[in-house]
Amino acid sequence: MENNGEQIASLLPAPRVAVVVFLLKDRSILLGRRRSSSVGDATFALPGGNLEFGESFEECAAREVKEETGLDLGQNYKIEYLTVTNNVFLDQPKKCHYVTIFMRVVLDPQDEQLVLNLEPEKCDGWDWFNWENLPQPLFWPLQKMLKGGFDPFLP
Repeated sequence: MENNGEQIASLLPAPRVAVVVFLLKDRSILLGRRRSSSVGDATFALPGGNLEFGESFEECAAREVKEETGLDLGQNYKIEYLTVTNNVFLDQPKKCHYVTIFMRVVLDPQDEQLVLNLEPEKCDGWDWFNWENLPQPLFWPLQKMLKGGFDPFLP
């Protein structure tokens, strides 16, 4: 017979891995307002999504950025690992647990690619925001990092 701890654990969703990307251009970052999401609805978040089986963090970052924004990171940009956070969402309509991998890409200010909203059912749109004047509310994992003093522009 299972003990209570095992019974409770079997009812909870398994942790998942997300990869999100700080796209930096001058002193701005690209953020989109989440919509129709059971986690973080109507908050501003970085592009990103779930790591797929067999993918590297870099491959996932490039794929998610392309799927959501149309930006092609291709061979022209270095995709760097920054940090990882452990996020348990107990106060959301859908309880979940994400291990989030944060990546960084520094875009060339002369890059003329247009940012598109390719998943309008998930995002109200993308825009560049100055690092010193970010919109509110930010998605909780991002907000938590900023309150801790994290700065994606530092080497």
